[in-house]
Amino acid sequence: MLITFGVIALFFAIIIAILQFSGIKDKNFSEYAVGGRSFGPYYQAMSFLNTWYPGAMFTAFGGMAASAGVISFYVLSYSLLTVVLMYMMAKPVWIWGKTFELRTQPDLLALRFNSRHIKTIAAVVGIVSGIPWLVLGMQALGTLFQHMSLGTLSFAEAVIVGVAVIAFRQIWTVRMGMRGVVISDMAQGIAAYILGSAILVGLIVWMVYARGITFSSLDPQMFAIPSIGSKEGPLYVFSLILTGAIGGWCWPYIFVRLFTADGVKSLKKSAAVAVPLSLAFGVALLVFGMLASKVPGVSEHPNDVWFLVSKEAGGLWLLGLAGVVVLAASMGHTDGNIQATGAQIANDLIGNYWQLSERQLIVFAKAGMLVLTVLSSWLACLELPALFSLAVLAYQGIIQLAVPQFLGIFWRRGNKQGAIAGMIAGFIVAVALELVFPGYLPWAYGLTSGAVALVVNLAIYVVCAYVLPQSAEERRRVDDLFAMVEERRVSPLRPPQQSVPA
Repeated sequence: MLITFGVIALFFAIIIAILQFSGIKDKNFSEYAVGGRSFGPYYQAMSFLNTWYPGAMFTAFGGMAASAGVISFYVLSYSLLTVVLMYMMAKPVWIWGKTFELRTQPDLLALRFNSRHIKTIAAVVGIVSGIPWLVLGMQALGTLFQHMSLGTLSFAEAVIVGVAVIAFRQIWTVRMGMRGVVISDMAQGIAAYILGSAILVGLIVWMVYARGITFSSLDPQMFAIPSIGSKEGPLYVFSLILTGAIGGWCWPYIFVRLFTADGVKSLKKSAAVAVPLSLAFGVALLVFGMLASKVPGVSEHPNDVWFLVSKEAGGLWLLGLAGVVVLAASMGHTDGNIQATGAQIANDLIGNYWQLSERQLIVFAKAGMLVLTVLSSWLACLELPALFSLAVLAYQGIIQLAVPQFLGIFWRRGNKQGAIAGMIAGFIVAVALELVFPGYLPWAYGLTSGAVALVVNLAIYVVCAYVLPQSAEERRRVDDLFAMVEERRVSPLRPPQQSVPA
């Protein structure tokens, strides 16, 4: 354990040193919430990856590849589509964010639909939906520290250790806000996705040449995908990819990455950087998981595949490095979640109805982050058998933000009545269907509850857009918003017309 915990401790100390000596002092809430919109493409790309791919990628999705096979590649498909969406959303979101000092996802919805209440609804949906995934991320650290202890700690004891470590890490997240999160994401991302990809490739080579495991060695069922006549239904995989791709930018801690860049060009370049990194990491992880299904012990404990194969191939030193990779990915996801939620509590809930100074906003954001850290740490230490079901349910709910968000960005029609009614109706339908038909809907050819609810959400939004047309004043306001983006495209040197009230 001196080796495994020693490697972990050394990496953790490096991250803390980077944060401690960065000398960050935020002057106002915008710097605290979005890092002063000051980061270039490489920081942006790594920050996105470190928030998008949690430590559970190595356990949950690595385990899925080891047990279910090629269907696990759906996560790679929707991850790449999510990066494409970032490229498409970059210009309008960043320009509106910079012009009107937007700090959160609900800020954007409030601006587009000229509604204070949609801001509150979106914030509540985002915060509530994010808590189960935050707790799951903390519990995933239990698997990490149980393997680092070489089985000495029970799973419950390992979870407590993991929660204590991540809670201690949040001291710097609370103090430094988004700038500290992005700076640490660079180091954590290099460890998780560059070092992690290198280890994955090495383990694949070891399995092929030292163990003789190839794709031809695998069970044919590992290559089966649900289709016509299958139990899940022909639209099951399509539904997973669709909801995964559009749902990525519905999470507040992912969306805020669009506000931290220093310009549209950096955002688009970060998408170009993130695509090959995401592709290399995703392919390596899922191929590794599939081949590792033939390594002894993996079929009985597929979620432990990353640690079992690392220990067998490289001993304790490689096991320690495997732990560093998972810890780095877990810290990035947890930090981003807690920071974005704290900013929403201050900006979109409290600050939405009470006039707060910049200093008060920062204080409330820090208090919210502290409360969330304590709450999620406590929940992570409990035995919650329905937690994963709640996390799946939360995903079906959070994607209902996609309709007002994407149509609001790319379509001038649409009003606050349709946005609010569609979002609420979609959320209710998604929750109700998921409770009755968990996983997928047999009568809808395998569509998930969230996908069916999106149809209801979209229908309400479009109907309201035509039945309740915008007033002349509202139409001019929306036209001015879209004109800002178009003018930047025509002449980057010409300042936009700032006729829309902030």
